[in-house]
Amino acid sequence: MTAATHNPLTRLTLARQFMIASLIILVIAALGLGWWVGQQIEQSVVHRTAATTALFVDSFVSPNLQELSTSDRLSAGHIAALDRLLEETPLGREIVAFKVWDAAGKLLYSAEPSAIGQVFPPGEELRQAWAGAVTAEVSTLEDAENVLERAQSSVLMETYSPVRLGGSDRIIAVAEFYQAVDGLQQDIAAAQRRVWLVVGLAMGGIYLLLAGFVGRASDTIEQQRDALSAQVVQLTDLLTQNAALHDRVRRAAARTTALNERVLRRISADLHDGPVQDLGLALLRLDHALARETVGEKSEEKPSFSEETRFLVDDLEVIQSSLQRALGEIRALSAGLGVPHLNRLTLPQTMARAVRVHEGRTGTTVAIDLDGTPERASLPVKITLYRLVQEALSNATRHAGGVGQAVALCYDAGRLHIEVSDAGPGFVDGGAAEWDKHLGLVGMRERVESLGGNFRVASAPGRGTKIIADLSVEGEEVNDE
Repeated sequence: MTAATHNPLTRLTLARQFMIASLIILVIAALGLGWWVGQQIEQSVVHRTAATTALFVDSFVSPNLQELSTSDRLSAGHIAALDRLLEETPLGREIVAFKVWDAAGKLLYSAEPSAIGQVFPPGEELRQAWAGAVTAEVSTLEDAENVLERAQSSVLMETYSPVRLGGSDRIIAVAEFYQAVDGLQQDIAAAQRRVWLVVGLAMGGIYLLLAGFVGRASDTIEQQRDALSAQVVQLTDLLTQNAALHDRVRRAAARTTALNERVLRRISADLHDGPVQDLGLALLRLDHALARETVGEKSEEKPSFSEETRFLVDDLEVIQSSLQRALGEIRALSAGLGVPHLNRLTLPQTMARAVRVHEGRTGTTVAIDLDGTPERASLPVKITLYRLVQEALSNATRHAGGVGQAVALCYDAGRLHIEVSDAGPGFVDGGAAEWDKHLGLVGMRERVESLGGNFRVASAPGRGTKIIADLSVEGEEVNDE
């Protein structure tokens, strides 16, 4: 088994795989977005609290710390005022602890009097406050100065706010406030819950929209795929039927080729045994009659023939000439209709036989090239090539005077390529309409194409003519007996 077989996701449709992937992505996005928004809310609440604390410092605390501009300690009256401030104001009652620092980290005021005057290493938040920034954070109270605060709570909100000299930007001290975070955390948690609810509903709505869209698209694709599959099956069946029909047509054409040759051979034999014999006998008797009349006319013992008799002799001579020409044409037609029994001949012998017969009948010369020609070929192929060579060479003799006649046959990749050419005047190919005027060309083309071959004529004025064809060496095996 391959790894894809063990993976259950590969057995799901693409639509289901997309929905699972999109669900995972949306859940991760929702978690990330909810966490980020929650952090933003928490920071916003902390910053708002810090801003409120800074306002409290400027309004209530700062007037009681103005003496620090000229002194390094607070008077007892101002300390008592700060104590009352923390006890009497609403914000002061929310403050767990309150401290005032100088730049060196010395504690100038604390709700715990024993801590006043202690010095601690200034932290980053204290340095930022002395630089003029209001800082706030939720602290776990791990610093050394938070011993008393740790006794009251494990987590407090720690805010540093600079105290400026009235009417100027000069910082004379830093006020530090510690506030309980229970109410703050409740506000933050409530806001975060609302955010998670909104994000969850939004992501759920997006997922449902995606699911509906992808579901409809998937159904449409499935329907189209089923329809396409059905069409492919139908097309495959049609192609199979067409291939079978094409094969049957080729076999029928091969059998028809052999059958036609048998019919033509029988017609040739009938012409030879019937009309040719009768015409031969008639000519023989006519020759004897004319011989007797001619001898009698020249004999001194017999009187001369009358004028009517002489006309009769002349007519008999005309009839004799006509019968002789008809006999010659019938013999030529009979010889052309029949082909030798090609079953007994190899393909090169068949081609050589067609060329020799043409040379003997016309007295012309034909160059022949059969290099690489296979010995075996089906009977329909041999008949087709024999007839093609016969007709092409006859056209070359008739229209080109037999000049430059050549036959070339070669074999390549299971197909035979034949070319019959001459060096005659050539002609302009006028297309299918012109072909219909040349029965010989039509016959050659039909013979070749009926066996699944290709046929074409290459000719131009002054450049001779080439009859070119190619067809498979294999074919339906039939008997021409």
